[in-house]
Amino acid sequence: MAGKKSAADDTVIKIENVWKIFGDRADQAMQAILRDGLTKQQVLEEYNAVIGVADVSLDIKRGEIFCVMGLSGSGKSTLVRHINRLLEPTSGKVFVDGVDVRGLNANDLQHFRNKKIGMVFQNFGLLPHRSVLANIAMPLEIRNVNKNQRMEIAERILSMVELDGWGNKFAHELSGGMQQRVGLARALAADPDVLLMDEPFSALDPLIRRQLQDEFIKLAAVMKKTTVFITHDLDEAVRVGDRIAIMRDGRVVQTGTAEEIITNPADDYVAEFVAGISRLKVVRAKAIMQSVASYEKMHGQVAPGGGAVDEDENLTNIIRIAMQSDAPVTVKRGGKTVGVITAKRVLQTVVEGTETS
Repeated sequence: MAGKKSAADDTVIKIENVWKIFGDRADQAMQAILRDGLTKQQVLEEYNAVIGVADVSLDIKRGEIFCVMGLSGSGKSTLVRHINRLLEPTSGKVFVDGVDVRGLNANDLQHFRNKKIGMVFQNFGLLPHRSVLANIAMPLEIRNVNKNQRMEIAERILSMVELDGWGNKFAHELSGGMQQRVGLARALAADPDVLLMDEPFSALDPLIRRQLQDEFIKLAAVMKKTTVFITHDLDEAVRVGDRIAIMRDGRVVQTGTAEEIITNPADDYVAEFVAGISRLKVVRAKAIMQSVASYEKMHGQVAPGGGAVDEDENLTNIIRIAMQSDAPVTVKRGGKTVGVITAKRVLQTVVEGTETS
C-alpha cells in the first residue's frame, strides 16, 4: 500500500498570485499596481489597460469538482484559460501536477494540452461534417491512435453519456442537450487528468440543464477527474461543486464548500448571492451541532429518544428526525456521539441563517 499523501501531493492545480491585465501597456500597469496599489479604475485611466484577473491564488485538489462562480465580467473564464495557457498571465504562476505551465515550450505545451487537459465549452464546438463518433474520437486521432481503437473508445464513452445508437448521426440531428453530451464525451475520450468546463450547461433550457448536471455528477463520481467548472449560476455551483470560489472584479472573494459559503459569507456581496439558496440540502449536522459537554452544562443530561444522525446528514433529514420527538437529536461519528442538535438550533439555521462553526 502506498504511503499517505501529503496535502501538497493532493493538489493537482496550483495557481499562485496570478494577474492578467489586457492592454498594450500591461507590464507597466502591473509594475504600477505592485508599486502604488492602483485600483482597477486608475489602471484603466492611466494605462488604458483592463484588469481581468487580480492576484488570484487557488489550490485545486485531486478528483474534486471545483466551481469558479461569478457574474459576467468577474474574470472566471479568463482565469480558467490560464490553466491550459490559452492566456498568458501578466504575473504569477500556474502549476498542474507540479509542472510550471508558464515554463513549457511550444512542443511541450501542445503535448500538455493534448494529454493532460480536456475542455468543454458552452457552445459545444462540434464539427458539423463529422459524425458523433468521429467528433468524440478526434482527440485520439490527433494522437495518431489507430482508427479501430479510437472508434472502440468513442463507442464506450458514448455509452457513458447515454447516447447509445447516436454515433452515426451528425450535430444538426441532435438536440442542444445531446450535443453537449457529445462535447463532454469528446473531452473524456482522451482520458485527461483535468477537465476544464466553461459554463457547459448555461445555454440549455432549465430542465435539460438540471438533467445534465445530475448526469455529470454521476459520471464524475465514476471518472474521478479533477474538474474546474465555470458557472454564473450559484444554484448550479452548489449542486455540482465540492468547493466553490466566488469571483468579483477579477478577484476571488471567498473559497469554500457550499455549506461554508452559505452559512458564513465573507462579505455583503457573497451574502447577497447566497440569500436565496435553500440550506436544506447543503448544511450538515456537524456544522450546526454543539458539543455534548456544552449541551449538558446548560441543560443537563441529554434526554433519550431524540433520534440520531450521522455528522454528514443534511438539514432536511435532521428536521424529519427532530419532528418525531421533543428530545434533541444526537450526532454520531463512527458510532460515537459527538454532538447534539436542539430544535431551536434547527430553526435558527433555517430561518435566521446564523453563522455556524
